[in-house]
Amino acid sequence: MSSVPQVHVPLRPLWLCRACGMPWPCATARLTLLADYRESRVALSIYLAGMLYDAVDDLYRLDPHNVPKPASLHERFLGWAAPRTPRPPETSAR
Repeated sequence: MSSVPQVHVPLRPLWLCRACGMPWPCATARLTLLADYRESRVALSIYLAGMLYDAVDDLYRLDPHNVPKPASLHERFLGWAAPRTPRPPETSAR
């Protein structure tokens, strides 16, 4: 019996991962997306923004009184993918 690889894609309209049941994008989906879009973080951000738009619409239609807060959805879909820019070291004024 051969095993079929699990693909970590969203189960709509719930926006849970089809493979592991975690909120999508799950950790594996995030790693896969980072690898797939390694040449362009801008393209990744555009893709995720579209997914966020669809998720808000789906989740609102499912239960308009229980939609996650906008900041939570932003972090879930976009915040993790933003390139982290290191803070410049603080210099002490003398």
